[in-house]
Amino acid sequence: MKDSGSDVSDSSVARKTVSLVLGSGGARGMAHVGVIEYLLDQDYDIRCISGASIGALVGGIYATGRLDLFRDWLLALSKTDVLRYLDFSFSGTALFRGEKIIDALRGLVGEHLIEDLPVTYTAVATDVERQKEVWIADGPLFDAIRASIAVPTIFTPYHYRGMRLLDGGLLNPVPIAPTLKEVTDLTIAVNLNAVSVNHSIHKPPHKPAHNVLGRKDVTAPPAGIVEVYHRRISDFLDELQQSFSDLAFRSSGADDLGLFDLLNNSFETMQNAITNIKLATYSPDVVIEIPRETCKAHEFYRARELVEIGYERAAEGMALVYN
Repeated sequence: MKDSGSDVSDSSVARKTVSLVLGSGGARGMAHVGVIEYLLDQDYDIRCISGASIGALVGGIYATGRLDLFRDWLLALSKTDVLRYLDFSFSGTALFRGEKIIDALRGLVGEHLIEDLPVTYTAVATDVERQKEVWIADGPLFDAIRASIAVPTIFTPYHYRGMRLLDGGLLNPVPIAPTLKEVTDLTIAVNLNAVSVNHSIHKPPHKPAHNVLGRKDVTAPPAGIVEVYHRRISDFLDELQQSFSDLAFRSSGADDLGLFDLLNNSFETMQNAITNIKLATYSPDVVIEIPRETCKAHEFYRARELVEIGYERAAEGMALVYN
């Protein structure tokens, strides 16, 4: 694959220019990385990016030219690492503050002003009080990203420019409109809330302990200790999930949902309905669809699979342009 950074160099051969719309959808957003890598491999010229929630995050990282670093960082994430980036909030408005993950990403790619990026970039957030979407197209990149990823009840609202902002996917899960002012050959939208198309992924087999660079840790503790440690972490995650379930609205039968799953499923159902309306209204040239059942919203530790699925789905979607 080519370098996944921003490629805005001139070429004697005209390259197809692209406005890329990256939708919201939690961990499924790791598929955005694969989509971008496919487009770069096929020599498309991404000139404009609009994103909501995880789409704003991945799109913003790409715009800095550091997608390759982000990809490597993602692929090294384990369940334990994901947990380590969760900073509990005691504000009563959400479970987590979201500062640790933003600080980690800022440390990875550096701080940037949106207006200085080599591509046009817009992050979409939701103004809670005014109940309208907000397009952030200037100022510090990570302020825009943090506002756009503020999933209700998960991350605290982000106070920015006198507004209290929440996840952009609340009102616009696939923000095509911000790209309309740009003149490009193609508008490509990535929908992370697609109905099942019989394209699922499976949990990866257990692998040896690795350090943050992805190399096998030659100084790893004895297997028995590692096993106990992993079991305790797994138990903690189960207890965390159970804490949500204890607050659940329960009904009889095998399909009962805990409160966390209930909220998440409700949010995704709403997003799916809005997505269908947005796609019908603005009709992008290509829609690359990632099925909603691909993974759960929190399964970021499955990044490798998700990047590969994004690459595959992009290849399938773009093939339709020429068939």
